[in-house]
Amino acid sequence: MSLRFHPLPALPRALRPRCGELLCLLVVAVTVSPGAAGLCPAACICATDIVSCTNKNLSKVPGSLFRWIKRLDLSYNRIGLLDPEWMPAPFGKLNTLIIRHNNITNISAGSFSTTPNLKCLDLSSNKLKAVESAVFQELKVLEVLLLYNNHISSLDPSAFGGLFQLQKLYLSGNFLTRFPMDLYVGRFRLAELTFLDVSYNRIPFLPTNRISLVPEKQLRGIHLHGNPFFCDCSLHSLLMFWYRRHFSSVMDFKNGYTCRLWSDSRHSHQVLLLQDGLLNCSDSIVNGSFRALGFIYEAQVGERLVVHCDSKTAGSKTDFKWVSPDNTLLEPDKEMKNFRVFHNGTLVIESPRFEDAGVYSCIAMNRQRLLNETVDVTINVSNLTINRSHAHEAFNTAFTTLAACVASIVLVLLYLYLTPCPCRCRAKRQKNALNQSNAHSSVLGPGLEGDVPADGRKAGAGKRVVFLEPLKDTAAGQNGKVRFFPSETVIAEGILKSSRVKSDSDSVNSVFSDTPFVAST
Repeated sequence: MSLRFHPLPALPRALRPRCGELLCLLVVAVTVSPGAAGLCPAACICATDIVSCTNKNLSKVPGSLFRWIKRLDLSYNRIGLLDPEWMPAPFGKLNTLIIRHNNITNISAGSFSTTPNLKCLDLSSNKLKAVESAVFQELKVLEVLLLYNNHISSLDPSAFGGLFQLQKLYLSGNFLTRFPMDLYVGRFRLAELTFLDVSYNRIPFLPTNRISLVPEKQLRGIHLHGNPFFCDCSLHSLLMFWYRRHFSSVMDFKNGYTCRLWSDSRHSHQVLLLQDGLLNCSDSIVNGSFRALGFIYEAQVGERLVVHCDSKTAGSKTDFKWVSPDNTLLEPDKEMKNFRVFHNGTLVIESPRFEDAGVYSCIAMNRQRLLNETVDVTINVSNLTINRSHAHEAFNTAFTTLAACVASIVLVLLYLYLTPCPCRCRAKRQKNALNQSNAHSSVLGPGLEGDVPADGRKAGAGKRVVFLEPLKDTAAGQNGKVRFFPSETVIAEGILKSSRVKSDSDSVNSVFSDTPFVAST
């Protein structure tokens, strides 16, 4: 059997297509072919490199999308499953994909292999219950991932493994019962994650001891408000420290941080966490437990202070920088008036001043492992000389007061025990008089005329002085009358007869008086 080829009849010259016309037909065919550039699906709205297919009741992605789009919005549709086949073609330039408010319940591995250059992925307001391991591993340059308002109750430790550029992760409004600590420590930690929103979940406790290992630049972006915390001193102290450091995650949502306080085994009520005096908690309780609180140095005005940067990334390939409280950058080999930074991270303040007090941040950058760490150090500056002066003044005042009290007591004791007592002196005089009367009572009378001058006799004429001493024992039946000594009875009677007549009471008073008795003649 032989085959013969018969030449086709030649077309007339007028009907032969030219080469240029064939090229035009080829361009038109490529333009109208499915998936070619320049064609906008009927269910979508297109604006150059932006395509919006929202609220069109779509269950899959339209297959006629042109491939150099950069933003695709598929919100408010009925897409339920993400698998390796859900995208009709690869989109190498797509950097923003929005699939919120759909019916997505599961994400399979490899679902984003056709969109490797995504920087923002929005999967919020779906029906995801869990995030399995390595579902986002193809997204090496992803920076923002939104998973809020789902039903997520568990996160696999490796769920976000490979997202080395991820900076913001939104997990708010889910059913998480534990803080995702694996995002910050361990094998799958995300070094660039500076914003984590886990607000309004079901987290009752925080691993405060492990959170202390998180660098400050990442701590600042952790949002925890709206969780049903149990009141705890460590949690209260941690949040109070963040509040005093003006972390926006706490400052902006202060009233959203509450905790459940139990009045008894059955009743509880919500109280604000960020209030002084909660549970009588003190910052000193956790100062030694939280590395996040930083180290505290006490400096004296004018006395040299050396501060070390205790970083886990320290090594020969580590560079150190310090940031002062007024955000001044302190670097090695940089001339500064009062500060000096060494290559090993040590900060020296030559002459501390009151305005140098505050929180200093040491930034350690390891070039070999591409790791950064921030360590906070709190420096308090006081003046010991002034404090000593005040203490000395207080001591002087107290000593003066004490000395005055002692002197007053001594004077009172001297007055009570060393002052002569009139009663004792009088008793002593009476005793002396008694001794004299026992020998013989002395009676002063007119003597010889030759012995006494005339003037003296004239002046003393008619007067006699008698010192009388009553007997201490009175005989019974005398009715209170005084009995004189027997030897002096006659003399006393003569004197009493020559004096004026007195009553018995006057006589007794005169006899017992210490005043000398003068008898007139």
